[in-house]
Amino acid sequence: MRDPRRVAILISGRGSNMQALVERAQGYEVVLVASNKPLAPGLGWARNAKLPTWAWDSKGVEKEEFDQTLSRALEDHQVGTIALAGFMRILSPWFVDRWRGRIVNVHPSLLPKYQGLDTHRRVLAAGDRVSGCSVHLVTEELDAGEVLGSAEVRVEPGDTPQTLEERVLAAEHRLYPAVLTEFVKR
Repeated sequence: MRDPRRVAILISGRGSNMQALVERAQGYEVVLVASNKPLAPGLGWARNAKLPTWAWDSKGVEKEEFDQTLSRALEDHQVGTIALAGFMRILSPWFVDRWRGRIVNVHPSLLPKYQGLDTHRRVLAAGDRVSGCSVHLVTEELDAGEVLGSAEVRVEPGDTPQTLEERVLAAEHRLYPAVLTEFVKR
């Protein structure tokens, strides 16, 4: 069995949650940053931080082929826990099954509300007074795994999807490292 304290972070973009996970790491070590987008800005940050990186453009690649290749890279780095941080690709059932119970994700809503995309606009359209973020286990069903932790963010008068997103993202940066620290102790 792999050591759960050996963490890989999967990104597709700038990697702000990845940075928070790296900078606030307690009880775990980031041993790989992987991406389905070789030009993801977060990869540059990871390389500057002297972290091992792996990337393969997933566009036009069959889902299971990509996921099996990614899984081999994770195994090569003896990863025990996978943290999705803005990884904008749905993992195959094969991958989720292979890594079951060892994949976590952060989502910008108080799950089970507002699964999927465009959460901030949906929160505002519903007139909610509170939004937030959740860290959850990844299952085959989108954003439906066990919630491991959440943080509330008040919806302010005059909020736009962008202003709400900024405050929720700041909450994610605090919540995700704390939940991951506890998760790897399981």
